[in-house]
Amino acid sequence: MSTASSTSTPGTSSTVLETEEQQALRAAVAALGKRYGRDYMTSVVRDGAHPRELWAEAAKLGYLGVNLPEEYGGGGGGMAELSIVLEELGAAGSPLLMMVVSPAICGTVIARFGTGAQKRQWLPGLADGSLTMAFGITEPDAGSNSHRITTTARRDGSGPDADWLLTGRKVFVSGVDIADATLVVGRTEDARTGRLKPCLFIVPREAPGFGRSQIDMELQAPEKQFELVLDDVRLPADALVGEEDAGLLQLFAGLNPERIMTAAFGIGMGRYALDRAVDYAKTRQVWKEPIGSHQAIAHPLAQAHIELELARLMMQKAARLYDDGDDIGAGEAANMAKYAAGEACVRAVDQAVHTLGGNGLTREYGLASLITAARVARIAPVSREMILNYVSHQSLGLPKSY
Repeated sequence: MSTASSTSTPGTSSTVLETEEQQALRAAVAALGKRYGRDYMTSVVRDGAHPRELWAEAAKLGYLGVNLPEEYGGGGGGMAELSIVLEELGAAGSPLLMMVVSPAICGTVIARFGTGAQKRQWLPGLADGSLTMAFGITEPDAGSNSHRITTTARRDGSGPDADWLLTGRKVFVSGVDIADATLVVGRTEDARTGRLKPCLFIVPREAPGFGRSQIDMELQAPEKQFELVLDDVRLPADALVGEEDAGLLQLFAGLNPERIMTAAFGIGMGRYALDRAVDYAKTRQVWKEPIGSHQAIAHPLAQAHIELELARLMMQKAARLYDDGDDIGAGEAANMAKYAAGEACVRAVDQAVHTLGGNGLTREYGLASLITAARVARIAPVSREMILNYVSHQSLGLPKSY
């Protein structure tokens, strides 16, 4: 394990917006992250393994389930606290991508809409890290257009206790190989209109007909990506999460946390890259003074810092609105936060690599691999172009072109 250097106290600019408990959480998680650092995560990727040690320790300390209800073993907090955990782990160079999926999306959806039995079965394990869930929404032919999702669920028989049969395909599903189940977005037919409406189903990893194949990615990350094939996967009636007629509400209850956590992922990564670049600029000397004294080096780094801080402010706003129960307001802010963080992350990483010059492309400094990783914050879980569509339509009231 290695310690990633930092040029500043974690989250010092956030103290005005965070409670003392949140500030203490940020400092504690930062200390945990530094005990592992970038070298740990790099070794995990090199060995084709998973960051089990860090996951287990974060779980033992209560960080993975900090957003889940106390009655089910969670911390009783919200997205504000969970985003702090992921940001600080990322700032130390050791982010846990499955935090976006398991406690943030799946845990939140089950906590808000699951039955009592579903909550008892899944939430304690999601909180203590002993259970993990993946999330499947994207399809090969649908992309960003969730209205074209063709994975369908139909009843095998009549009555509320009839089994479900789930059929379809999903792509770019993270961590299916280590997940105990996948929360799959399917569609059921509306008996009145004949139209398909979204619904959420818990699909156990070993369910018959539930096939997976790993996607060969250039991205270097411990979390593997999978394509799923669901061939008449038989599920009990209680595999449906929440109400069949409230699927869209339940879906976005999970997608808003996903965007908030993706913002935290990008901000953390950007902070890590920026800290490495600042440390280098303070000590690297090729003329009389360190290169950081030259405005051509200093100003782009300062700009990257400003952009990351602005992105964090929007992320904090989104988390606060979501935790306060304002789903509509949180939807706008979460999309804006994800957009801002993605842009800030890409620019921070690019400027960090550029600051180090040739050293920025070496394994020794560990920044080059972030060039690819940073793009994730722009692309997933929704592209920046689709966010601009959302803002132009929902925030500005402009007409749609599609």
